[in-house]
Amino acid sequence: MRTEALTAEPVSEFAAEVRAGLLHAGQKELPSKYLYDDVGSALFEVISVLPEYGLTRADERLLRRHAKDVVSQLPPSLVVAELGSGSGKKTRWILEALARQQRTYYCPIEISAKALAMCHRELGDLERISIVGFERQYLDGLLEVAARREPGEHLLVLFLGSTIGNFDHPAGIEFLKQVRGILVPHDALLLGTDLEKPIPQLASAYDDPLGVTAAFNLNLLARINRELDADFDLGQFEHVARFNPHTSSMEMHLRSKRAQIVSVVGAGFSVRFHPGETIWTETSHKYSHPEILQLAMASGFRCQAQWVDEDWPFAENLFVAV
Repeated sequence: MRTEALTAEPVSEFAAEVRAGLLHAGQKELPSKYLYDDVGSALFEVISVLPEYGLTRADERLLRRHAKDVVSQLPPSLVVAELGSGSGKKTRWILEALARQQRTYYCPIEISAKALAMCHRELGDLERISIVGFERQYLDGLLEVAARREPGEHLLVLFLGSTIGNFDHPAGIEFLKQVRGILVPHDALLLGTDLEKPIPQLASAYDDPLGVTAAFNLNLLARINRELDADFDLGQFEHVARFNPHTSSMEMHLRSKRAQIVSVVGAGFSVRFHPGETIWTETSHKYSHPEILQLAMASGFRCQAQWVDEDWPFAENLFVAV
């Protein structure tokens, strides 16, 4: 088995996006992708097993039960590229089903070096699977994977969990259009989508009583302190999770408990917070079934198949590039 890892760009992009987001007129915001440094990725692994957060277990149940069905609908000679692989644990079911049919290259694409290392450890024992990891942003990594494919090979892109929900609906369509632009006809995308469910169920999932999700959210400020020499006082911010009925989304914010000024030396700026002012750190859109079909058609795919978990309403959707 051959394994390989390609390193990422320097942290300057992080500094630029932190500066732009915190100095943004009106609502301050930070990109949710930066929640997943080494500490954040480890905390999310804990969140995924909390009883209140059923999404990850629903995702895994569907993959375990239906991996053979998914693979049976794919063309031969596949390269698998996963956007945001995490530890790769739930991807095992798809790779094992593929390995029964053919030798396969698996390309996890992650911005966290620790997550890529975990992925290699988790999946390195699979026979007939060669792992080539890319420490890249999603689209940059996918472009590299596509450029390496041999004539006649097709791509299966995995975008599991509910990461597409981190985009608002128009931005989600635009992102999938960009993914489609990298693919060729008959390439496939297996897309996870969290479905609409009662608000109290969502509220407890995004603000668990143990406070793990709060620690996950606050770690973003700790990361800025560590990497950009900032002086956020984490005790003066609190985690807030709320449902936005206009967008059918759960939102995570960090709320300032008092008036304060924070310096971010590594990005060359200071920022003032008013009491109660928030930093918007994550959106998690909850889809209806018609929205999923619209998402496919609007971005250049057709939805060939769908598998739904009933215990925690969640869907795996097989989109095929047209």
